[in-house]
Amino acid sequence: MRIARFTTGGDPQYGVIAGELDQFGQPAEDAQLLVLAGDPLYVGLKPTEQTLRFADVKLLAPVIPRSKVVAIGKNYADHVAEMKGVTGGDAPEEPLLFLKPNTSVIGPGDSIVYPPQTENVHFEGELAVVIGRICKDVPAAKAADVIFGFTLANDVSARDLQVKDQQWSRAKGFDTFCPLGPWIDTDLTLAEIEAGIDLKTYLEGDLKQDGTTADLIFDVARIIEHVTAAMTLLPGDVILTGTPAGVGPMQPGDEVEVTSSRLGALTNPVIKKP
Repeated sequence: MRIARFTTGGDPQYGVIAGELDQFGQPAEDAQLLVLAGDPLYVGLKPTEQTLRFADVKLLAPVIPRSKVVAIGKNYADHVAEMKGVTGGDAPEEPLLFLKPNTSVIGPGDSIVYPPQTENVHFEGELAVVIGRICKDVPAAKAADVIFGFTLANDVSARDLQVKDQQWSRAKGFDTFCPLGPWIDTDLTLAEIEAGIDLKTYLEGDLKQDGTTADLIFDVARIIEHVTAAMTLLPGDVILTGTPAGVGPMQPGDEVEVTSSRLGALTNPVIKKP
């Protein structure tokens, strides 16, 4: 099922999107949203009797991580190659971890704010994993047991600061630098991801990234095993799995869209900091 976090003008609510997606990963114009009673990560799937037209709600980030966003760097060989002259290095021997604060998370349609400290902000479209329960030391064979679902992400990066700082916390941790959405798909399986789902990024309508999750160097199960060997994950924590080749700069006034025919479209405008 597809679980959305949304508002109709008041407090955030959760709902299940009824119906199938079209070829562009979008719900039908007459799609309905079955409203849930509370956050399904904590109270389970408790449907109410209320339904809304999907077209009448504003989507929010489908989850606000309770503690952290864990991101994986250099996890597509073609991206490693394109970045060798920028950040250096070969493909890692094990998943390369860094953290983004939960305050960097925004939702569909929210603005990515271009900070004055940088002159080179890049998009990075990615598959994101939403964790469903407290977990530590999870073997790869049990990874599916701790996954709530999957969504799309944009690991926005200040590339010049990434190089200048020689580490990635500031460059990838600014407020608004982690768009998530448009919803969480709880039916997508690890086998489907390994077989490959499409992952594309458009800038001002031009295709910039055209990848498939079949090309992940480290698959989702291996990533979860590696992350949980180091740190405890909490319900709602998010793992970004890496970006394929084609990353590049965006400017205030641009619109960036990360899409998948399976997971929908995550669209955000870029604005200059007021």
